[in-house]
Parts: sequence; C-alpha cells; structure tokens
Amino acid sequence: MKREVTANRLKTRSSVAQSVATPAKVADQIRRALKDGGSAEHAAGVQWFFKDEIKSHGWYTADLRRSAVRLRRELRKERGLEFLVEVSDHLFSSSVLEEKIAAIFLLEKLDAEFGDREFKLFESWIDRINSWADHDGLVHYLISPMVAAKPARTKNVFRWAKSPNRWRRRAACVALIRGSRAKMFFPEITKLSNSLLRDEDDMVQKGLGWLLRETAKFDAKFDATRTVPYLMKIRGRAQRLVSRTACETLPLAVRKRILTLAPS
Repeated sequence: MKREVTANRLKTRSSVAQSVATPAKVADQIRRALKDGGSAEHAAGVQWFFKDEIKSHGWYTADLRRSAVRLRRELRKERGLEFLVEVSDHLFSSSVLEEKIAAIFLLEKLDAEFGDREFKLFESWIDRINSWADHDGLVHYLISPMVAAKPARTKNVFRWAKSPNRWRRRAACVALIRGSRAKMFFPEITKLSNSLLRDEDDMVQKGLGWLLRETAKFDAKFDATRTVPYLMKIRGRAQRLVSRTACETLPLAVRKRILTLAPS
C-alpha cells in the first residue's frame, strides 16, 4: 500500500510543479518518492540477485513500472517527449537501481518516436551502468528496438564488442536480440559471436548466450537450418556458459549433441 500511495503522491507533486519545474527538479521529486516508497526488507532481498553490492530502494518491478507509466502519461501530455527524455537522463545518472529502472520505464515503448540523437544519448548511458539489471533494461528495451528499426546502427555493435568495458561488450550482444526475434541480422550475429566466443567475462558470456538462444529459438519456429549448424560449428571454441545458455530452448537430443563436445 505504501508504494502505491507514494506513486500517487509523486504524480500529484509533478502535476503541480510541471509548469515551472526543470527536468532536474522533476527527477529529484521522483528520487524522493522512490526513496520514501521503498521497502528496506525488499532492498536487502534484491541484493541476492547480484554478485556486487548495489544500491536499492526496495521496489517491486511491477509497482515501479505502473508508477512510471502513470507519470509518463502526465509528463508527456504537459511537457512533451523531449522533457521526458531529459528527466530520464537525470535519473539514469543515479547509482540507485530503481532510479535507473524508472528512467527506462518512463521511455519504454516510445522507441518508434526516437531518432539518432536519442540513440546517441542512450549509447552514452552504457558508461553509467552499475549492474546487469540496469544494463539489460537500457539495452533490451531502448537500444535493441532502435537497432532493429534502423539496421545501419549495427555498426555501433561491432565497436562496442571491442571495448574494454564489459557492459559495452554485453550491449553488443543484447542490442541484436530484438532483430534476431524478427529473423534479422544472422550474418551480424555470427560475426559478433565469433569475436566474443572466448571472452572470459561471465556477463559477456551470458549476454552472448542469450543472443544465440533467442536466435535459435526463433530460427526453430521456421526451419532451424541456420543456428543449430552454427552452434555445432563453434561448440569446440565457445565458452561452456555460452553454449549451455544458447541451447536452453532446443530439443533435448539436439542440446546433448551440441554440448557433448563443448569444452568444460
């Protein structure tokens, strides 16, 4: 109940202040409401999902999304899309998980209205990432749909794959997932995969495995003539975690055949 009350208070505050408030001030209002509406008990439980220590206000994802969607409607109606993006930019500068996720939820499903300027902005957010959760929210919900909408953006993916930043290398993988589900980018996916097969970072391995799993899953819905042969080809070179994750949705017999010779 406390979380819902706080969400409603956030909406009322912003409505009163929107005509004069800057994006930074609105972002500060949102931060205060998130802090007031969180659960210390849930915040402690959230830590279980992360290896490294994170900062959390203790919100449940469904509650946070509902609150952000309500606020998005209000802010966009009264101040416009550009203002909404600026508010989100301030929020994603935070080190607190829910503040970053709120930034993503404020912009979720608006990707069709974004252009190259927003894409460049979202790319810059990758360097602010603290965990796999804010990474996957940013890349899967904002960046990946924009890559699928404009395939020329795949050139960014190969630049990220060469970065010393683990989150940019993981972003290279996750950014192609929306396209893979539409049976796009298979040549790009295999090229990227070949360059990251031996990456020793587990966050990158999980991202690559996720990409290959989605590619295999959606390939199987049609003819499965591309991904399985590719997985067979790379099974002796790929990290075990990559191969195991990539095979998760395949039939048991196919999965065993691929993993039998995968390195341990």
